Amino acid sequence: MMDLPVTLSFICPLIGTLVLALSSGRLGPRVSSLIGVVSIGLAALATAWAISLYVAGEGAVGFTLWTWIQAGAFKPTIGLSVDGLALVMMAVITGVGFFIHLFAAWYMAGDAGVTRFYAWMNLFVFSMLILVLADNLMLLFLGWEGVGLCSYLLIGYYYQDSANGRAAFKAFLVTRVGDLLLALGLFLLFNELGTLDIQQVMGRAAEAWSVGDPTATVAALLILGGALGKSAQVPLHTWLPDAMAGPTPVSALIHAATMVTAGVYLIARLNGLFLLAPQVLWLVGVIGAVSLLLAAFAALAQTDIKRVLAFSTMSQIGYMFLALGAGAFDAAIFHLVTHAFFKALLFLSAGAVITSCHHEQDMARLGGLRKRLPLAYAGFLVGGSALVALPLVTAGFYSKDEILWQAMASGHQGFLLAGLLGAFLTCLYTVRLIVGTFHGDYGSDNARHAEQGSNPLTHHLPLVVLAGLSTALGAWLYPHLDDLFPAPPGASAETGHTLLQTLATGTVIAGLAVAAWLFLARRRWLQQQASRGVGALLWRIWHQAWGVDAFYDRLLVKPWLFLVRVLRHDVVNMAMNLPALLSRILNGGLVRAQNGRIRSYATVMVLGATIILLALVLFPGGAA
Repeated sequence: MMDLPVTLSFICPLIGTLVLALSSGRLGPRVSSLIGVVSIGLAALATAWAISLYVAGEGAVGFTLWTWIQAGAFKPTIGLSVDGLALVMMAVITGVGFFIHLFAAWYMAGDAGVTRFYAWMNLFVFSMLILVLADNLMLLFLGWEGVGLCSYLLIGYYYQDSANGRAAFKAFLVTRVGDLLLALGLFLLFNELGTLDIQQVMGRAAEAWSVGDPTATVAALLILGGALGKSAQVPLHTWLPDAMAGPTPVSALIHAATMVTAGVYLIARLNGLFLLAPQVLWLVGVIGAVSLLLAAFAALAQTDIKRVLAFSTMSQIGYMFLALGAGAFDAAIFHLVTHAFFKALLFLSAGAVITSCHHEQDMARLGGLRKRLPLAYAGFLVGGSALVALPLVTAGFYSKDEILWQAMASGHQGFLLAGLLGAFLTCLYTVRLIVGTFHGDYGSDNARHAEQGSNPLTHHLPLVVLAGLSTALGAWLYPHLDDLFPAPPGASAETGHTLLQTLATGTVIAGLAVAAWLFLARRRWLQQQASRGVGALLWRIWHQAWGVDAFYDRLLVKPWLFLVRVLRHDVVNMAMNLPALLSRILNGGLVRAQNGRIRSYATVMVLGATIILLALVLFPGGAA
């Protein structure tokens, strides 16, 4: 019975994609929006049906739709595996995705390319569902590449601006580095274990390799490389801030709620492999800790509201990697879910601000919007509270508390300190974002004349529902997956949790107090400090995201362009082209000689005979 709703969950978005893509532009904007939204709505209903069957006792199931390829023992299938983890991911993808699609109907109203927009958005949802439902790594990789393609298409949606095209190409290129590493990891797994079926991989890996085995370590490292690319973690993170070039609903769906969490899902799904490589698992946590701190500092110095949220996303994904590194797989998925709620809310609220202010998104030109845009302001307050993990009342508090507790209980004190410092910095950039956008004086006429969206269905409803899910309600809805994951190292710890909650709560309160003091009471003083001396240097470093892009430009891009210029006139290549050049020259001469004129042929014959006679006269010995 489970196979029907699960199949419908990804077939509906696929049908929506095909209808929109094959319409050849004959569908109007309203019809296209309706098809795009309804197809995801039906997928969400199918997911709810599947969850109800699972809760009713049907349990985890696996089924094969058809055999994809058969070459000897290699027999990958279009096979789906449905367990608690897959259903949680499906609920996030289709549930949050539905409200983002619904909001996009308001946001994209009047856009000439809305059919193309919804075709790609539906294709993304289809690809993401294939990724999380696949029972084998080859099919998972197909979905993995599908979301990468959709990301490229949607980031460059406004392709008329060359900067958007460059941002899309950058995202495609950087994530391809990770994809290549993942593909190599899959080759290694198949070569060593003889299968790509996920459950068989986990079973055979435990039988073939011991903890710390070099082959298991290399395989885990390669798969981690793929996860870093999709989830925008150091060092493959530089694409995410530039990806904000796409429409804001794209940022909400792909670059906050779903695609960037694909790496977290992949590591959690292959947890058995990573437990065989504890050094790599520790490295996952280290990368998460570094990413969350670097991104939090960078968010402090951004002026574009979407870039602030982009670095915030990178930082929160860092928390998930930190949890994975501590062996707290369930805590990582818990934060993945709550983060999808409040970050989608923040991005959609930012989209409401941007559209209402005639596509103005620089905080210096906003300000004073709390009375003009009360619903967006409320969305930022609720979403921001969940982002900083305001105690007890927000979803972010419960998931982040679980991560910090597991880091402490498992003995990873460095991870704990990084998480607490990240929480403090999160308070600073969140308050700065809200104050800069909604408080103070109007920064421009666009802000002064902003008008709130009036559609209760496509504008109000998504913001209200996501705001509700960003409260403690969203945390209570999460079904902990302890039965699917190994117990974390700190599962048996019984003391210290209350102390940690007190410490984390104190960190948040201190962060909010310092943020209020800096960005409200001492705002002018802070601006002065940021414009001179050490403050100006820090601002420039953080504004440029620690200069990683510039470093990559000097290390990789410029040397490559230099080689291109040098090899453009490659001597060896020119020598290889010489026979072709001579052939073209001789061919041209022969073509001109065959002109069909008797007078020309007679002239050539006389000239040839004269040359022969002269040769005989001048070189009689040679003729003999």
